[in-house]
Amino acid sequence: MSKGESRVAGMTAKENLRPGGRSARVQASVHKAVRELMAEMSRADVTIPLIAGKAGVTPSTIYRRWGDLQELLADVAVDRLRPDMQPIDAGSGKADLETWAEQYAEEMSSGPGREMIRDVLAAQAGANACKCSEYTRQQIDVIAERARARGETFPDVERVMDQVVAPIMYRILFGDVPATKRVRDLVARVISTTD
Repeated sequence: MSKGESRVAGMTAKENLRPGGRSARVQASVHKAVRELMAEMSRADVTIPLIAGKAGVTPSTIYRRWGDLQELLADVAVDRLRPDMQPIDAGSGKADLETWAEQYAEEMSSGPGREMIRDVLAAQAGANACKCSEYTRQQIDVIAERARARGETFPDVERVMDQVVAPIMYRILFGDVPATKRVRDLVARVISTTD
């Protein structure tokens, strides 16, 4: 079992459920209602009864499944933060990681990106943050496997998380938008210490 699998295996059964049938339809409808309401009105005015009405479910359905509004907002944010494509193949491990890291920094530091990060971090349970971290690890793992298949030396995924992703996220959370040069310097440093 890999480190990522052991992290995911530690989550409760409820968090690991991949809903099917009615449950999947309810989740999709509620998520859609949240996204639409957030586009229509101030976040402070969005309530579970409003979401339930728009989704065509009862408020108790939402409370039973998500517990409270913040957990629901975190779940929607995690769903939106899930990558929808493989990292771009730019020809080398360094170029792939650089391209991915620049895109990651740009997306996460955008207004919607920062909002999603806040929603995930504001939830009481840490499971959603763990899911986001796992999505990032999976993306880096694809880059690493591709580099190794080319015969390149590539740093350990945890090292990339610590030396590239963590500084980017820290700047997004507590500072400014990480400059492209800064992102490239982080990538160059982690790659050079691997050679």
